[in-house]
Amino acid sequence: MAEVNPAITANQPEPGEWTYDDYLALPDDGHHYEIIAGVLYMVNAPGIDHQFTVVQLIKQIGLFVDQHQSGYILAAPFEVHLSEITRPVQPDVLFIRRNKWPGSEAKFFAGIPDLVIEVISPSSARTDQVIKFSAYEQAGVPEYWLANPKSRAVEVFTLSGGEYALLGLYTDDEPIESKVLAGLNITTSTLFLPR
Repeated sequence: MAEVNPAITANQPEPGEWTYDDYLALPDDGHHYEIIAGVLYMVNAPGIDHQFTVVQLIKQIGLFVDQHQSGYILAAPFEVHLSEITRPVQPDVLFIRRNKWPGSEAKFFAGIPDLVIEVISPSSARTDQVIKFSAYEQAGVPEYWLANPKSRAVEVFTLSGGEYALLGLYTDDEPIESKVLAGLNITTSTLFLPR
């Protein structure tokens, strides 16, 4: 995530007061924007290591989800509307159970995904680990993964009593554990570019 160009925010709402209507009025300038707790953020274009990890997550989780016919996997850019003041967010990867699926005509998902994954980039570390962590926790997203290509690790957090608890920190050839996708078997190292 990056600071938003001052020209974009000139004569715009103050941080904390951005709405979805303000978002819709932004220019179509090729950037992806998100509003989290009423604050506008711009998403930088990801690097190759980020995109490799996103593709691996989609392939491996997607295969599991398809085999169990449990729901759908989506990737950014796709809008998720968590609440009135946190919309849209665009998680790198998200899983939605079949019973929540909005249908093929949906332009966005309004509600709480069952699983959200953010792949950390140098420019997104604070946003993913603090701002989005808090937003997903407050919204009640049951499971949140942070995949870090630099440290080649995945942290899995699950909601417990309204707060995220670390289910596990996975590295090397450790299998990643998920409560939402019980039985999923992903070897951590396969999510990252070979060294």
